[in-house]
Amino acid sequence: MKVRPRPHASVPPSAAASPARARLRPVPLAVAVVLLLGSMAAGLLAGAVSLPPGEVLRTVLGLDTGLSPMEHALLVELRLPRVLLGALVGGLLAVAGAGYQGVLRNPLADPYLLGASSGAGLGATLVIVHLPVPASVGVPLAAFTGALTGVALAYALGKAAGPGTGTLILAGVAVSSFLSAAQTFVQQAGVDELERVYSWILGGLSGASWNALWMVLPYAAVSTGVLLVHGRLLDVLAVGDDEASSLGVNASGIRLVVLTAASLATASAVAVSGLIGFVGIVVPHAVRRLAGGSYRTLLPLSLLAGGAFLVLADLLARTLLSPGELPLGVVTAFIGTPFFLMVLRSTRGRAS
Repeated sequence: MKVRPRPHASVPPSAAASPARARLRPVPLAVAVVLLLGSMAAGLLAGAVSLPPGEVLRTVLGLDTGLSPMEHALLVELRLPRVLLGALVGGLLAVAGAGYQGVLRNPLADPYLLGASSGAGLGATLVIVHLPVPASVGVPLAAFTGALTGVALAYALGKAAGPGTGTLILAGVAVSSFLSAAQTFVQQAGVDELERVYSWILGGLSGASWNALWMVLPYAAVSTGVLLVHGRLLDVLAVGDDEASSLGVNASGIRLVVLTAASLATASAVAVSGLIGFVGIVVPHAVRRLAGGSYRTLLPLSLLAGGAFLVLADLLARTLLSPGELPLGVVTAFIGTPFFLMVLRSTRGRAS
């Protein structure tokens, strides 16, 4: 007896069969937009120095304000680029996580599953320890290149090992382990730079600037655009490759395109923020529970909610120990670990 492939636990088969019901509805979209704007407003207003809301709004709109030169510089040169970069990085990690979960049909997949984090860590460590280049230029470029290289190695190894998403995941684990070992080896040669290396690995937005924002924006636009237009096809893939092929969908080609776009989004985020975990797991699953599992809905809402999540997490990171600052990766880990365990438990419950 032929056994039909089991659909993705989080995406009902009807999502592929009924596109009209899978369309993004106005209410969830409006809620996500309000949540993002509210978190950004909180990020601009809160901090060691309080700023008047009315004057902040006038400054953001480009109008004359009563802010002092120091307050104006604090808002325009520090808080505004940090909030915008946080929203961008959070959105990229969340939408990449949703994309990975769709093509791998694994509810626990995240943007770092296929070697992106270990590749980025190795690239950044090499620059910090060995290359006499400005950190603001060399580290983001090396992290970006390392992340894409790690994913490319995992994909090539997975394809060589055989078809299927299982071999791709195992290849990602193998590549991640190898690159992490290589990073540890490089660190031993630069003990004096360990503090800088670990500071980057723990992630953060303390180095946010307008230059960093403009640098990552083109890659973010391309990667998110590709992911968003593939939402309907991810719904089709969710019911299995055989069903997708019967509908005329090239499952392997779609999987490669989405993996490439999600990896580009991850690499762009990592390049300017370091390694920030759990965003790609927490946000898509929260959106699924609230708005359903269709990727036509999940991808855009994850993009918006991911931005809001990381802006609020960064607000906690820079205010909980003010005037000190917690690494952003530590804050997201404190939030994400219990959520990850909850997702793991619910996944095991459905599997049994």
